Amino acid sequence: MCGIAGYYGLNANEALLGTMNDCMEHRGPDGEGVFVDGPCGLAHRRLSIIDVAHGQQPMATADGRYTIAYNGEVYNYLDLRGELEALGRTFETDSDTEVVLQAFAQWGGEAFDRFNGMFGLAIWDRDEQRLTLARDHFGIKPVYVCRVAGSEGGSPSEGLLFASEIRPILRSGLYEKNPNERSIYRYLKFRAHEDGTETFFDGIERLQPGEMLEADANGIRRSMFTRLREELLELATEQRPYDDAAAAEYKARLIESIRLRLQSEVPVGTSLSGGLDSSAVAVVINQLINDGDKTTESVGVQQNTFSAVFPNSINDEERYVDAVLDICTGHVDGHKILPKPEDFKADLRDFVRTQEEPLISSGPYAQYQVMREATKHVTVLLDGQGADEMMAGYIPYYAVYLRQLRAQGAKAAAAELSKSLDVLFRLGRFRVKAKLKGRKDVPVTSLLNPSFTSQWTDERFPVEQSNLKKRLVQDLFHNSLPSLLRYEDKNTMRFSLEGRVPFLDKEVVKFIFSLTDEAIIKDGWNKRILRDATRGLLPESINRRRNKIGFTTPQSEWFMRLKNHFYSIFLSESFANRPYFNQTEVLHAFEGWIKGSNNADTMMFWRFINLELWLQEYFDEEPQVDKATAQAAPKSDVEPNAGKALDLTTDRGETVRRYPLRTELFAKDDDLDAKVLARIDEFFETLPTAGAEHDAATKGRWYLFISEKIIAITQGRSFFVWDIKVGKPARVLSRYVTRTPAGIGLGSPFTMQLAIEEAGLPRVLYAAAGGAVGKAIGRKGLFYELVGNQIAAIDGPTEYSAYPSNVSAKLAPKDPDDVAARLSAGIRSRVPAAYRDAFAGTIVMDANDIGRNVLGSDVPDDKARFEEMFADNPLGQGSEQTPMALVFIQD
Repeated sequence: MCGIAGYYGLNANEALLGTMNDCMEHRGPDGEGVFVDGPCGLAHRRLSIIDVAHGQQPMATADGRYTIAYNGEVYNYLDLRGELEALGRTFETDSDTEVVLQAFAQWGGEAFDRFNGMFGLAIWDRDEQRLTLARDHFGIKPVYVCRVAGSEGGSPSEGLLFASEIRPILRSGLYEKNPNERSIYRYLKFRAHEDGTETFFDGIERLQPGEMLEADANGIRRSMFTRLREELLELATEQRPYDDAAAAEYKARLIESIRLRLQSEVPVGTSLSGGLDSSAVAVVINQLINDGDKTTESVGVQQNTFSAVFPNSINDEERYVDAVLDICTGHVDGHKILPKPEDFKADLRDFVRTQEEPLISSGPYAQYQVMREATKHVTVLLDGQGADEMMAGYIPYYAVYLRQLRAQGAKAAAAELSKSLDVLFRLGRFRVKAKLKGRKDVPVTSLLNPSFTSQWTDERFPVEQSNLKKRLVQDLFHNSLPSLLRYEDKNTMRFSLEGRVPFLDKEVVKFIFSLTDEAIIKDGWNKRILRDATRGLLPESINRRRNKIGFTTPQSEWFMRLKNHFYSIFLSESFANRPYFNQTEVLHAFEGWIKGSNNADTMMFWRFINLELWLQEYFDEEPQVDKATAQAAPKSDVEPNAGKALDLTTDRGETVRRYPLRTELFAKDDDLDAKVLARIDEFFETLPTAGAEHDAATKGRWYLFISEKIIAITQGRSFFVWDIKVGKPARVLSRYVTRTPAGIGLGSPFTMQLAIEEAGLPRVLYAAAGGAVGKAIGRKGLFYELVGNQIAAIDGPTEYSAYPSNVSAKLAPKDPDDVAARLSAGIRSRVPAAYRDAFAGTIVMDANDIGRNVLGSDVPDDKARFEEMFADNPLGQGSEQTPMALVFIQD
């Protein structure tokens, strides 16, 4: 498998081709090449599979007229080669690339419909000065295109970029990045994410399955090179009877499809989920090994299988994997991968980056993990992709079939319904259970910004509901399979693997569609023809399975485990500022899901998370890090935090030096005094080695400044947001508070609820009315003056804070003056004598990068004076973990 890229309509530019190629090294680590001729440039990265010693690309015909950059495998290439040789064409290599090139030279664009396999390719015709791009019948291999301005003063005036991935186009410098807001809306609303030609990048499109693009001096034209979709629907009208002979013929065709896809000069393995489809592939390969079939030389004596398993999870399929391994005993080496939620968290950004566009669930992460392991053992991997969409593998297909039968007659529909009740029950059981428990539905549009949704109210996502084969064709080419093939391509190529999908052999698919619908569903059994064809090959436990799980992750379990991490994403400033989301409502819905009080599901929340991380990755200027868990560079006690200074001269002329002290995180049950005093002891123990400058700076009066956050935490006045029971008054009132960055203040329902509980609703309403009057007359801060109770010190969750402050809200500490006095007494009882008399007291400080406020102290002094000492907030309560400082007055 390979990567292709290039341009048309630009001046010769090998540097551009090199840049685009560099983005795809993972797609082809075995070689690279570029080609330039007039307005066309081709780039290629090679993953060598067939004719490893030859077949380098771009490849040209002997006369130099045609040059190809090709990504794929055409499995009937040997038959085509024989046909071409009979027509007088000669070959210099054994590669399928040369067959594809010579076929185009012979038949032009009509050649593509002769291919049985997967491909994304670019062919330059030197004589006609025409670039041709094409994508295989099912869209197994991707081709992305983007129109750009042509070369200045030249012809043509419109240029074109193309590539196997989106990133080479982004890196070209010729495309101005913008998100496609229509795609974003359809994704959030309908779960559409591989929807027609449009991608999530405005102006970047994909070729459709079976589509060809031609670019020359007459412009850019797109057309279908195949009638496969129409052929399948036409075949569906033939209704060839389904019987044992048809099942036997299908079995022979499937075995041959798998044999063809074992052609390789590098090791081949199998992705084994435990489901019917991938298990069928594995057992057929095992049979071929037993029969001594020559094509299994690429597999070896033992077939390598790779399976993601989730012990003790509701969707674990390990027992089915083991059943297949048992049947293949002696000729199989089963590799089991155990993805964990902490792995998912660690890989999340790379996973999003790999996929290039949002996806509808975290399920493909299981495949991502499998591919990472598989690449250590094999270079080619077969799996069962596509079988569900051609043989009604998903439960909703039953409903479509029943509607079709009902239109044909009530008796047939009733008979099929009676044998499908258990399957249909699984489809609706969670919804029924939620209704019985009184859980509220959460429409996705209620979580979106109304000004965003109002632009797209006319959007629709029609789905065929009453004709089974029409629905299957729709899902094969539009609604379902394209996204699964994208996941497969991105995940395999991320780890330099070639994925092959034997069920997507166009002749095998045509055969299924020529049979009656009973070959697909009968008596409550879907994939009937596959079950019949593998009876005796597969364990009964798999052949007769009715509970479809799929190659996925235990998403709900993982979301509950990682809820604090996902909360931090929803609470981030970037999420709050997107034009797409209603942050308050998203948080409310997520809180309700955690508590089990609504009918929201993780699929919906995943779309918000995935979209946000995708926007961060591809559109935000600053590189994103997990601010709550990232660790700052180590520093000594006498060094400032990054971007801060030790010394400050106040407006009163005082010069102060602030030493921020790094600490362990504070928790509810911690002894505040013990941890603070021990840390101060450590400072004075290491001070003698700090040098003369610091020795001179610590001769005058000094204070302990301590963050109110850690006091509130140890007093039990910090609460996870999901534990705060937010009432309607808090939700309403928080909407009228001017939002401050990163969740500080009462602009959040969580912090407003704490304010109501601390001060009482009547007083909050009274203060709110006064605040409104204050705004009208230009007086700021009147709300906080009237409400009292240190409400101004309530902090919401802030994305830059270390866990758990990034997902917690806090009240002001209780009795801060007493806390200050207690800490001061402890300090005086233990610090070195040389510093005891100079110690002036403790200040409880609410400081951030917006403002600072002294909440308490045991020092009879002007609070404004201490606030001036922290005008630049030298503390850091995120990755720095420095919630207190020793402050020395330099006399």
